[in-house]
Amino acid sequence: MAWKLDTVIDWLFCESRTILDGKRFVEQLGQQLINSGAPVWRLRLGCRIIHPQFGGLSFTWSGEMEQALEFQPKHGFLENDVYIGSPFQYVVETGKSFRCRMHELDEDKDHQLLFDLAAEGVTDYLAVPMRMSDGNTANFVLASKSDQGFSDDDIILMEELALYIAPVFEVITIRRLARTILNTYVGPRTGERVLSGQIKRGDGELIHSAIWFSDLRDFTPLTEALEPQALLDLLNAYFEIVSAAVTARGGEVLKFIGDAMLIVFPVGETSTPNQACEAALGAAKDAFGELAALNLRRKRADQPAIRFGVGLHLGELIYGNVGAPDRLDFTVLGSAVNRTARLESLTKNLGSPLLMSADFSALVSEDTRSLGFHGMKGIAEKQEVFALPAKT
Repeated sequence: MAWKLDTVIDWLFCESRTILDGKRFVEQLGQQLINSGAPVWRLRLGCRIIHPQFGGLSFTWSGEMEQALEFQPKHGFLENDVYIGSPFQYVVETGKSFRCRMHELDEDKDHQLLFDLAAEGVTDYLAVPMRMSDGNTANFVLASKSDQGFSDDDIILMEELALYIAPVFEVITIRRLARTILNTYVGPRTGERVLSGQIKRGDGELIHSAIWFSDLRDFTPLTEALEPQALLDLLNAYFEIVSAAVTARGGEVLKFIGDAMLIVFPVGETSTPNQACEAALGAAKDAFGELAALNLRRKRADQPAIRFGVGLHLGELIYGNVGAPDRLDFTVLGSAVNRTARLESLTKNLGSPLLMSADFSALVSEDTRSLGFHGMKGIAEKQEVFALPAKT
C-alpha cells in the first residue's frame, strides 16, 4: 500500500517553519518520511549558494546517522568529475527527475556515485529538481534499500513533495546566505545585531576591549608602482594573515579602513582585561611571524615586501549605527580608538612595528620597554609608549 503525504506536508507547513538549521531540517524530514512508510534509506538536499569561499551547500541524512552531514564544495566544483556526468548535473541542467535502479547500472555511461551507492546496498536512486524563486534548481535526492525500490506511485509522491519542500528549504538557505553575507562584509558582531533587529539609526553599545589598529607601510608608493591585481593580491595577503592570527585568539575584525584594520578583543564573561591583552599581543606576534615567512617567498618571486605597524591599547569604544536615514553604517568612535590609531602612527618614527599604551603594557606578562613620553595628535598630554624588548 502506498504511503501518504498528508502528515509530511502538515509538518512542513507547521513545525518545520521554526527550524532555521539545515541539518536539523533534513534530519526531521527524513524521520517524517520513515514514519509515513516511505521506502527511504537516505536523503539529501543541495543547492548552489553565494559565498566567498564555497559554491554549493548540501545536507545529507540517513537513518544510520546520529546527525545529518553538511557539505560545502568550493568554487569550481562544477568543473570536477564529482559533478560532471552526475545525477545532480542532469537534474540542474534539464530540470527533470533522474531515476536509476541499481541492477540496471551501465559501466559505460553511469556515474561512479551510483556504483558507490550500490556497493552500500542501495537498490534505487531518485533525484528530483526543486525550482527556487531566483531561477536556480536545487536537488531533492533519495536512496532506497528496499528490495522493490521506489514504485511509480512513490516517484509521483516524491515529485509532489519536492514542491512543498522547496520554499521551506529556500527560506533556510536565504537566512544562511544573509548571515554569511553580513558576517563577511560587516563581521559576526554586526551581522548578529542586524539579524536581531538592532538597525535603527543611533543604536549602539560600549565595548570594553583590547583594541588593535594596524596600517600598511608605504601603501601610497605601492599603489603607484603595482598593477591593480598585484595590489589587490598584496592587500588580501596582508588582511588574510592578520585576520587568521586575531581570529585564532578570539579577536574580531570590526573595520577595514582602506589598508588599515581595526580589531577588538572584547573583555566580558569569558575574558578578563589581562586575557584580552595577552590575546591581542599574541596575535600580533603570530601575524608578524607569518608575515616574515611570506616575505621570504615574495622576495624569491621578486615581489615587494609587506610591512605594517600595530598599535595596541585597552579601553572602551562606542560601536554604533550612524549615517543618513537611508544609508547607515556601523562605525567605531571614542578616545580609545583615537589613542590606538595614534600609537600605530608612532611606529613609523620610533623604530618599532608594534607599540603599546601604558594601560595595555601593564596587563601583559611579557617584558616590555618604555620608549618614553610622546605627543599624540588630539591628545593634550604626552603619553608613555611601550614596545617589546629590542632583539639582540
